[in-house]
Formats: sequence, C-alpha cells, structure tokens
Amino acid sequence: MPVSQFRTKDRPAQSFDYADFFRRYAKAFEQSLADPSHIPTLRSFFAEHFLGLSFEGTVEAGTNDENFGRMLDEGYAFYKAIGTTAMRVEKVIAQPLHEDHDRIEVFYTAEYRRPGGKQLSIPFSVVYLTQRRADAAKIFAFIAGDEMALYRQYGLVDENGKPT
Repeated sequence: MPVSQFRTKDRPAQSFDYADFFRRYAKAFEQSLADPSHIPTLRSFFAEHFLGLSFEGTVEAGTNDENFGRMLDEGYAFYKAIGTTAMRVEKVIAQPLHEDHDRIEVFYTAEYRRPGGKQLSIPFSVVYLTQRRADAAKIFAFIAGDEMALYRQYGLVDENGKPT
C-alpha cells in the first residue's frame, strides 16, 4: 500500500507528500546557511525528541530545544565554512513502517564553492524515520553516512576535519 494511502486506526487515510516535505527541509537548510534566523524552521521538521544514528554505530538522543537550535547554528556555520551553497533533493523513497510511521530515504546533491571559485557537487543519501501527525510529518530519527570522509575525499576539510 502506498505511504500516501496508509490507513491509521485513529484517522482516515491521509496524504503525505514527502518529496515536498524534504524539498522544504532542503530550502530551510539553504536559508540557514545565509541567515541563522531560519533555525526555528529547521527545528520544526523534527519531533520533540529524536535519534541520530551514524555510520560508526553510535546512537545519539536529542531533544528539540534551544540547545538543539544552537547545535544546528554551529553545524550550519561549519557547512558555510566548507563552502556549501545549495542542497537539492534528487529522489525520495517512502515506505510505511507501522501505523503513522514511515521510513524515508532522501537522495540529495549538495553544492559547494571551493576556494578560487570552483564549483563542486556531492551526491549522498540520508534515511529518516518519520511520524505522521494530523498536521504534518516529524522526523524522529535519521541515519547518515560518513560525511567527514566525503569532505576529506573532496578536499573540503583536512585530516582533522577543519575546513581547508
């Protein structure tokens, strides 16, 4: 059954456009590179509590609070320092997990401007677990690959993870 028609016991079938959801997320990402006032918009995509899982097998629990906002702000300052200029959603694959919960894999392309002006594109994907609510979906977990290895491979950071 398509995610958009996955029926819940408490609500009638609802349509969730995850492609639009993650396009809006990518747009908020881009806006936050230029202006930290967009951090609350980014936070609005996440549930009150969430998990971050890494390629190393670590699991970090987070709370969507002011501290999370400060962490996002620091993260976006880093992305800006390595030359990130844009984030594009290329493809979204949604699969239902359970009532009101979905697994979404998002394929992105990030754009970077290297010192000297050379443009660089890096494709990657992230898996998200979302909870569908009456008014929107919320991210309650994400599983990301080794972004630092990619940044090293493309010369965006040195071996210590510092912008080049």
